[in-house]
Amino acid sequence: MDMGAIRRRLALGTAVLTASGLLSLAGPVGDASAAALCAGRKVRTLTFSTGHVDVHKKRGYVCAVTYPKRVGARRYMSVSVQARGSQRVPNAGRFTRYAGPVRVHAGHRCVRIAGAVGSGSVSTGWILC
Repeated sequence: MDMGAIRRRLALGTAVLTASGLLSLAGPVGDASAAALCAGRKVRTLTFSTGHVDVHKKRGYVCAVTYPKRVGARRYMSVSVQARGSQRVPNAGRFTRYAGPVRVHAGHRCVRIAGAVGSGSVSTGWILC
């Protein structure tokens, strides 16, 4: 093999490695973004007519994020988490991609989750007890 061919193969290998490295740094896509917003394992997905709420738990902390069915136009969204015996912690406003994350230390206490996108909403009783 001549030196020109070796250089071309090295350049191609470097380009492939650089491109794969950049793609891995680009970040999560779709529902994987909930993992980036909330640490821990997903314990519930609460669905409703206009979206869903992902609930994650890690080391006594509960985290929730509300996502719309269709991303795009700015619209009202909300999410809230309340540990039993504590105040409700909300995040609400006009967003395009998600509301939250809301993170609460619950320990071993039950929590109440609520989320809304536009006219659709979901609310739980005491869960994760």
